[in-house]
Amino acid sequence: MITVRRFFLVPALLILLLSACNRGVLYQKYIALPDNVWDVKSPVVFSVDVRDTLNYYNLFVNVRNADSYDYSNLYIFIDVVSPAHTLERDTMQCILADPNTGKWLGEGLGDIWDNKILFKRNVRFRGKGQYAFRYTQAMRVDKLPMIMDVGLTVEQINTSGKN
Repeated sequence: MITVRRFFLVPALLILLLSACNRGVLYQKYIALPDNVWDVKSPVVFSVDVRDTLNYYNLFVNVRNADSYDYSNLYIFIDVVSPAHTLERDTMQCILADPNTGKWLGEGLGDIWDNKILFKRNVRFRGKGQYAFRYTQAMRVDKLPMIMDVGLTVEQINTSGKN
């Protein structure tokens, strides 16, 4: 009986611990790219439901690439469509490897590398509702191999000084 309780207690504690780490995360999602190839004609879209227009947020682009990716960077067009249907477009360069040494940045596990790259700091959403974030790869290669997943993280900025 005691081993059965431990069997259920350990996963419950891990879930509680991991959820406490993401307390300030409003949204986080990765989208896997088919066959680890990002087609220029296949933008990736994230839909974020914003209810809090008083707090500030940091926006991050997440990129998961294979060790065999041919470039040290990744250019992305980012379109943000607000609930009022206004469109803002940005071009972002994601640095994935040190340009001098070629060493991959971010966190690696085997031949897979994860990068969380700041896109915008101190963002305050103007209105409540659904925001669409559309990423289109802008590398001048129609089918960009070895990009495995791309993602978006929206984190509330902690203004109270507490975690």
